[in-house]
Amino acid sequence: MRLLRPGLKFSQITRHTRCTQCLGSLHGKEWFIAVAPPADELQVDGIQAFRVAGDCFIKLELGTWHAGPYFDGEEFIDCYNLELADTNITDHETIDLLQMG
Repeated sequence: MRLLRPGLKFSQITRHTRCTQCLGSLHGKEWFIAVAPPADELQVDGIQAFRVAGDCFIKLELGTWHAGPYFDGEEFIDCYNLELADTNITDHETIDLLQMG
């Protein structure tokens, strides 16, 4: 997947409860991801951000809340996104952090 420069800020976080997901940069570009532990109810204070080296892949376990990949300074980054073909249709729960109380 080709991601156009999203910057480093996010306001939504997503999880998939029926499949794992693997992410990595195609051309060795570093990127960032925010994650929180799997839980029925997101614990905002559990969100942590990580820098992922361009030569690494990560695997998100079932239900892991995540936002990213994010990057800055490049016009775009091509990424691997290994998940089921219909994950973003049939297994996609997103929370808008700006709407939380």
